Amino acid sequence: MAEPNSSNGKEMPFVQHLLELRDRLLKMILAITVIMLVLMPFASELFTFFSQPLRELLSESTGNSMIITHPVGAFFTPFKLTLILSIFLAMPYILYHLWAFIAPGLYQHEKSMIFPLLFTSTILFYLGIIFAHYAVLPVVFGFMIYMTPVGVEMMTDISLYLDFALKLFFAFGLAFQVPIVTIVLIRMEIVTPESLAAKRPYIIVGAFVMGMLMTPPDAISQLLLAVPIWLLFELGLFFGRIVPARKADTAEDNYPVPAQDINTEMASEATSKDDPKGLEKK
Repeated sequence: MAEPNSSNGKEMPFVQHLLELRDRLLKMILAITVIMLVLMPFASELFTFFSQPLRELLSESTGNSMIITHPVGAFFTPFKLTLILSIFLAMPYILYHLWAFIAPGLYQHEKSMIFPLLFTSTILFYLGIIFAHYAVLPVVFGFMIYMTPVGVEMMTDISLYLDFALKLFFAFGLAFQVPIVTIVLIRMEIVTPESLAAKRPYIIVGAFVMGMLMTPPDAISQLLLAVPIWLLFELGLFFGRIVPARKADTAEDNYPVPAQDINTEMASEATSKDDPKGLEKK
């Protein structure tokens, strides 16, 4: 059986794989470090922008502002935000090195599928974060301020706000991977587009359950997560109907030739050499 594609046509030693992995990891860490060093002088401004949804609501409703309760929170909270933002910004470079490391061991049809999925999943993850920052956080904190009991002042600590917002960003970034998961399940023939379409009512209910569990208990924020999950599922289902047709056209060219076919071809060539004009009769 043929081996997956490689850059030099030969199998690399295990130690050489480890050395290559080490070099690529060092390049990823270096990229994150460089981005973080560039962003560190603007750490305070970045946190000001990051906390804008809550600060504006607090200023308009109560006239309060955010507070710091940890002795070193004024430094470590913006530093933590800068580090995480550096990782997010370096993600395309990180994914490129991961792709370059695994690509030589993949078949051509696997390469044609994985690279677009990596690129698309990164874009969708960024879109999920942007959607959470501009659409979800103002609604969530507006609801929290509205539900604050009379006589209680809402003044959120900056480190607690950062942890809460990052969890929400991560949740929406993962939720926006629904079309990728749908396409992969269809491409691997675990499910069919028809079976997923038949289960659409259950998937819609599951989207609202996820919205209920991952957002505060109000109908607006639940809809803000459930409806995008449903629409992204429909998007993945649409593209999932197209993917199998392309796979069928290229399957014979991508997969190794079975041994039975090789033997048949060799026997046919031997017969042609012995009887080139086809005069021999059975």
